[in-house]
Amino acid sequence: ELILLGFGNGPELQPLLFLLFLVIYLAALAGNLLIVVLVVADRHLHTPMYYFVANLSAVEICSVSTTLPRLLASLATGDRTISLQNCIVQFNIYIILSNTECLLLTAMCIDRYLAISHPLRYPALVNGRVCGHMVAWAWINGIAYSIMLEAFILQSIYCGAKELDVLYCDFGRVYRPFCGANIRTLQLVTSIYSIISNILILLLTLVTYICIIVNILRIPSSTGRQKAFSTCSSHLIVVGIYYGTVITKYAVPVIDAIFQKVIDVWFLIMVPLLNPILYCLRNKEVHQSLRKARVALVAFRHK
Repeated sequence: ELILLGFGNGPELQPLLFLLFLVIYLAALAGNLLIVVLVVADRHLHTPMYYFVANLSAVEICSVSTTLPRLLASLATGDRTISLQNCIVQFNIYIILSNTECLLLTAMCIDRYLAISHPLRYPALVNGRVCGHMVAWAWINGIAYSIMLEAFILQSIYCGAKELDVLYCDFGRVYRPFCGANIRTLQLVTSIYSIISNILILLLTLVTYICIIVNILRIPSSTGRQKAFSTCSSHLIVVGIYYGTVITKYAVPVIDAIFQKVIDVWFLIMVPLLNPILYCLRNKEVHQSLRKARVALVAFRHK
């Protein structure tokens, strides 16, 4: 068994933290589930942009449900132990969802670029089949990378500390948790994959948004520029928050343990909570869909 130290042994803070995280967890679940339901139910939201938003919300629901229930249970009971097998399972699911979310954000970026730069060809370039292939590729990539990691881990021996000063099972931040003949190969493969999946995808995202901004500035009317920018501003904020948190979490070499846990909380809870807030509050189509759903619900209750 491993011990996830979490927030330490402060008994006076455990009930407060439990209530706080429980409220945020339920809010994140409700917000993302609301987006999925609205996109499925309202045919006016059956567009590529909202198709990707709904899939991103589904990933956020799975992500926050992978780590938060275990943390809430430890805050409620004080039991911070977890078996090595369960910890590896949680880590693998976390890897799948993180890689899938990264590629979904990239697909949304490409979608916005094509919508703004090639508006006339956009319906033909980004149709339902293309969107389905993008989402499928995001999931296949995450699952394939997780299977590769699992193949190396199963041939290794856990030689890390029994007590881990983390909130959830993230072996990427634990110093040499596994030993074996294939560890150097594992380190090489993960390093190459991190460079390809994180740095190159981040550069692709930056270049794409530079092209988007250049094309927006070429629009002659200020109303057209404002409308074009409003269609991608929410996604730009989400991308900035996501990559800023990931870079702070993994790329900064020395971070105080307390600050590292603050980053973990932000990544685990606040990012899934901010996604539905940004996409609901900043999009008129979602507002209209919410109003129609409310009217339909009132009519159903009276009936």
